[in-house]
Amino acid sequence: MFTHATLFARWCLLLLLCIPVLAGLVGVIFPALGYFPAIGANGFSTQVFVTLFTLPDVWQMMMLSLFTGFGSTLLAVIAAFCILATFYQSSLLGKIQGVLSPFLVFPHAAAAIALLFVVSPSGIFAAIITRLNAYLSHVFTSPFTNGTLPINEMASISEMALPAANDGTLLYDDTGLSILIALSLKELPFIMLMTLSVMSQPLVKKKLTGYVQVGTALGYSPTASFFKLVLPTIYSQIKLPLLAVLVFATSNVEIPLILGPNNPSTLAVAIMHWFNHIDLSMRLLASSAAVVQVAVSAVAVMLFLGGEQLVKHVGKRSLSSGNRYFADAALRACGFTVMAVYIILICAVVYTVVTYSFAKQWHFPLLLPEGLTLLHWDTAISALASPLINSLLLGVMVSTTSITLVLFTLESEQLKPARTFASNAFSASLFLPLLVPGVAFLYGLVWFQQLVFQDAVWFHTYIAHMVYVVPYVFLSMAVAYRRLDNRYAMVAQSLGKTPWQVFYHVKLPSLFSAIMVAWALGLAISFSQYLPTLLASGGTIPTITTEAVASVSGSSTRLTAVYVIIQAVMPLLGFMIAWYIPAFAMKKQRRQMHSEGSLDYVDANTVHKERMANIRTKTTRA
Repeated sequence: MFTHATLFARWCLLLLLCIPVLAGLVGVIFPALGYFPAIGANGFSTQVFVTLFTLPDVWQMMMLSLFTGFGSTLLAVIAAFCILATFYQSSLLGKIQGVLSPFLVFPHAAAAIALLFVVSPSGIFAAIITRLNAYLSHVFTSPFTNGTLPINEMASISEMALPAANDGTLLYDDTGLSILIALSLKELPFIMLMTLSVMSQPLVKKKLTGYVQVGTALGYSPTASFFKLVLPTIYSQIKLPLLAVLVFATSNVEIPLILGPNNPSTLAVAIMHWFNHIDLSMRLLASSAAVVQVAVSAVAVMLFLGGEQLVKHVGKRSLSSGNRYFADAALRACGFTVMAVYIILICAVVYTVVTYSFAKQWHFPLLLPEGLTLLHWDTAISALASPLINSLLLGVMVSTTSITLVLFTLESEQLKPARTFASNAFSASLFLPLLVPGVAFLYGLVWFQQLVFQDAVWFHTYIAHMVYVVPYVFLSMAVAYRRLDNRYAMVAQSLGKTPWQVFYHVKLPSLFSAIMVAWALGLAISFSQYLPTLLASGGTIPTITTEAVASVSGSSTRLTAVYVIIQAVMPLLGFMIAWYIPAFAMKKQRRQMHSEGSLDYVDANTVHKERMANIRTKTTRA
C-alpha cells in the first residue's frame, strides 16, 4: 500500500510540473495566433506577430533582455567559480556560505529595492563620496584649519549637490547595467549552493579529494587544480541549474521593473504591462511577445552552450600544455574582490534600510538621520496585516505540500526505481518550470484557469506557487535523501519492519534537519513570488511581495524600507525555525536518553542492594 502511495506521489509531482506549464504555453500560443474568443477573435493568423515587430522599440526590448540575462548569468558564473577556486581548500569556505546566505533567501523584489536605496544618487555611497570630496577639497584649499571643517561649513555640506561622478546614470540606464549587476548579485549565491551541494556528495567528494591530491603531488596550484580537475568533473551536474538561472534572468520581471529603464523596458516588463492593460485586445500583443520571450531565452541558452563548447576547446589545450598554474593571481584577486563587494553591500544595505525605517528626516548627504520614530512601523503593520496573513498561509501550505510530495517521490525511487528513460524524463520535467520563461506560460495558465474553477482564486494561486517551489525543494532534498546510509533501512527490514515503518521511524528522523531546511527554502521561495501571485489571483490576494513592489512607486521611502525589512525577515525566520527545531529536538532526545539511562542505573543499584540484603539476612538466620 505504501509503495503504491509513493508511486502515486511521483505521478502527481510529474503532472504538477508538466500540466501547468504545457497548458500555459497553449493558452499563450492561441492568442498569439489571433484566437481570443473573449474579444471576438475566432480565427488564426500571424498578423499579431507582424504588429509586434512593427513596434519601434521591440528589438531594443529583446536585446536588452538578452544582454541583461546572458551578461548577468555569465558574470555570476565567473564570480562563483573564482570564489570556489580561491577558497575551495580553505576553512573560510563555510564562512563564505554564511555571508552569501542572506542574499540567497532575499526575495528578488526586496533585493532590488534595497540596492535602490544604496546606489541611488541620494544613497549611502553617494553621501560618503560627497562628504569625502568636501572634506578633501577643504583640506587642500584651507591648510590653516589643520584639516578640520568649521561648524558652519559642516552644515553647508548637506546643501551640496551630488558630484557629477555619481549622477545616477547607473540606475534606469538604457543599457541595463543596473539590471545586470542586480541579477548577478542575486544569482551568485544560488550557483554557489548548487555547486557545493554537488561537491558534497560522498562519491563525488571522494573522487575530487583524490584528484586534488594527485594534482598537488604533480605540482598544480590550488586554482589550477580546481579549474583543470574539479570543475570538469562536476560541471555536467550543475549544467541544468545554470541554464535555469539563465532563463530566469532573461525573463525576470521584479528587478527590471524596479531598477531598469522604462522606455524601452525589458521584454518581460512590457509583456506584463500589455497583459494588464485595460484594453483586452492588448493581450494578443502580449501573447505574441511572450512567445518571442521564449525565443529570446532560447537564443541565450544557445549562446551559453556555444560558449561552453569554446571553453571546452580552450580547456583541452590548457590541459595538454602541462602548465601548473592557471592565472592564479588574477583569479584569486577576483575571488577576494567579489567577497569584499558582497560584505560591503550587505553592511550598507542593512544599515541604510534599517535606518530609513526609523528615521524622521534624513537629508542628503548626512550619514545619520535627524531623529528616530516608530510611526512608519505602526503604519506598515496596520496596513500589512492582511498581506502578511496571506503570505504565511500560502507559504506554509505550499511548502508543506511540496516537501510531502518530494519525500514520497524520493522514497519511490528506492522502493521501485524507474527505468533509465523514465528517470531522465522525470529529471527533465523537474526543470521544465525553470527552463520555460514565467511570462511565457503564467499568462496562458491564468487563461486556462479562468476556464476551469473560475472562482477558485486561492487554488489557482496555490498551484502557481507550487510550480515554482517544488523544483527547488526537490533539488534541496534529493542530495540529503540519496546520501542517507541505506544500511539502516536494511537492518530495519531484516527485523520485519514494513516499508512505511522504515520510512517513518528510520528515514524521517534521520533526515529531519534536511527536511526542515528544504521546508524553509520552499517557504522563502513562496514568499518571494511576485508575478505568479499577481496573475493567478488577479490582484485579489495581496502579499508582502506585491505590496513591497507597489510601494516603490507610490509610497514614502521610509515606509518602503519597513516593507523591505518585513519581506527579508520572513524567510530568515523560516530558516531560523529550520535550524533551531532540529537542534532543540536533538537536545531534548539526548536529555531524555540520559535521564532514562540514569534511571536504569538507579534501578539496577536498588535491585542489587536488595538482593545483597536478602543474602545477608538468609546468611544471618542460617
